[in-house]
Amino acid sequence: MAEAGQIRGVLLDIDGVLYAGGRAIDGGRETVAWLEEEGVPFRCVSNTTSRSRRSIAARLRALDYDIDDSLIFNPPRAAIRHLQGKKTFLLTRGDVRDDFIAAGIALVEEGAEAVVVGDAGDGFTYEAMNRAFRMALEGAGIVALEKDRYWMGADGMMLSAGPFVAALEYASEREAVVVGKPSPEFFRLALEDMGIQPSSALMVGDDLRTDVGGAQAAGMRTALVRTGKFRQEVFEASLIRPDLLLPSIADLPEAIRETFI
Repeated sequence: MAEAGQIRGVLLDIDGVLYAGGRAIDGGRETVAWLEEEGVPFRCVSNTTSRSRRSIAARLRALDYDIDDSLIFNPPRAAIRHLQGKKTFLLTRGDVRDDFIAAGIALVEEGAEAVVVGDAGDGFTYEAMNRAFRMALEGAGIVALEKDRYWMGADGMMLSAGPFVAALEYASEREAVVVGKPSPEFFRLALEDMGIQPSSALMVGDDLRTDVGGAQAAGMRTALVRTGKFRQEVFEASLIRPDLLLPSIADLPEAIRETFI
């Protein structure tokens, strides 16, 4: 457990922590307001790969969260740094491509130097997967925006990008570079933006492997909430243990006061 006063910054997962199934988590807005009032810097670290940072911030505002897009760190932000201007085939959906275009990344349909895979939903067709597979065979690197197994949708659990990334890896016999959570580099991007060392930061998430395991590997303290994709049977079967296990984000202020102050 952390020493008194050690937590100087907080990273918050978004989907499953601040909202789930299109609805704000009760107490989430109050917790964000508490962090601001207490002067505790925070950043939102999301593995959402179907929305641009601007779109994520707009969705949060629609749920009455006052969080600027500059405080949001999504996998494209890390991917853009990794790609270094390479021609890219983007296999995802939504307006997340706006982040790549704004950064000057050339998005192509053939002859890519990198295949970037996110949550494409119904866009994971045979044609699209086979195109990505062929480019990988021709030498394109596979970049996974995230490799989550599933996420909580409005009507239940949904397949995420991980199973499709694994299929490309298996077929091409090439390993993908994961740039979103649980990549330590992804967490460090947000921590560097706050000027906080990992040992002084707390990661709050709903995914035991991606949020808690990834943050612990990066040297951070962790809190797991029972909202979103949390599943009791997964928790009981895992060797990963968070510093805090909370009913929801609403319980974070009291937990920080009791445990870390």
